[in-house]
Amino acid sequence: MFFLLFEFPMIDPVAITMGPLSIRWYALAYIAGIIIGWQYVLYLIKSYSIVFETKLLDSLLFYVTYGVILGGRIGYVLLYNLNYYYSNPEEIFMVWRGGMSFHGGVLGVVLAIILFARKAKISIFIIGDLVASATPIGLFFGRIANFINGELFGRVAPDLPWAMIFPIAGDIPRHPSQIYEAILEGIVLFILVRGVKIRKQNPGMTMASFFIGYGFVRTICEFFRAPDVQLGFVVSNMTMGQLLSLPMILIGGIVMCCVSRKDHLDCN
Repeated sequence: MFFLLFEFPMIDPVAITMGPLSIRWYALAYIAGIIIGWQYVLYLIKSYSIVFETKLLDSLLFYVTYGVILGGRIGYVLLYNLNYYYSNPEEIFMVWRGGMSFHGGVLGVVLAIILFARKAKISIFIIGDLVASATPIGLFFGRIANFINGELFGRVAPDLPWAMIFPIAGDIPRHPSQIYEAILEGIVLFILVRGVKIRKQNPGMTMASFFIGYGFVRTICEFFRAPDVQLGFVVSNMTMGQLLSLPMILIGGIVMCCVSRKDHLDCN
């Protein structure tokens, strides 16, 4: 068998330097995800003739951005590295050093959507469908940034034809799991969610599909991704990522059943 053993390309995590100001790829990934996702939501609003003022969309972007950042950081601190940050509380706010939890970000965004929906008097599920449709875009860029940083690398795979050596993980060939996640959580999930038509009446199916889809693809990706060093396997051979994905699948299933049931009752 022919093997291709790749050494990780040493890409400077700092993308742009302007005097004392340094902009990292990680920050650019967030910015790209937010801007492109925002434009995609605008496209969806026009395509499905959803009544939504542009001013309200700007406010939604503000709410969701804060939900992602605060939820993602708090989630990482509490769920992934509590002991470290308990001993080093001054580093909790050093987001530029990395350390964000997607599941924490989801909770932050859900809370942001609830607050925004109450203020704007718009259905939580309509907003949830719009945000869920755009989320895979941000996930794609985020995983690419993880790859550039050489973090969240895969499990040992010495016989894998496309195995890669990550400098911070030693000289052992590993799965390029960040690329797997960029493809599955970004591209595949985007196509899946895109295939579920957003409905102005009885909304929520797109959001439910995203929850279920993400839960499954994240669970699959975790089989190739090395467990977090500070946590290891949490329950049996399950990682924290897999454990946190189970409630997403369950909640998505409940929402989908409720929406489907409502459709059925409306048809009768």
